[in-house]
Amino acid sequence: MLRDDDLPGPDRLAALTAAFQADTGVPARFSSSGTPRELASAVRLALYRVTQEALTNVRKHAPGAPVEVHLTYRPGDVELAVVNGPGGDGERAPTGGGYGLTGLRERAQLAGGECTAGPRDGGWRVGVRIPT
Repeated sequence: MLRDDDLPGPDRLAALTAAFQADTGVPARFSSSGTPRELASAVRLALYRVTQEALTNVRKHAPGAPVEVHLTYRPGDVELAVVNGPGGDGERAPTGGGYGLTGLRERAQLAGGECTAGPRDGGWRVGVRIPT
């Protein structure tokens, strides 16, 4: 991983989302919009790791809830949204005490961006916006 092109990035988000679905049996969908372009290595890695952690949080805190991962390329930035819907199997892992959301925010900030997270339509949304 010493070379930039070996770092995971947006090009691997569809596979990451598909692996989540294969592992859990829960519907998970990846989509993107805008014109893909080359991103700095810190941005690429941040997008991948945020998606990875957000999917882990869904698995842990909302098992069985469907997930959508959407990446948007805009002229001045790139935005990632990981949204899980309501539903799930009703068994929730205890909340609090972890560093998941703190880590997401720190990772986004290290890449020059920001992270928001909170309830949405009975589910949860993690959003990251990073200037490019």
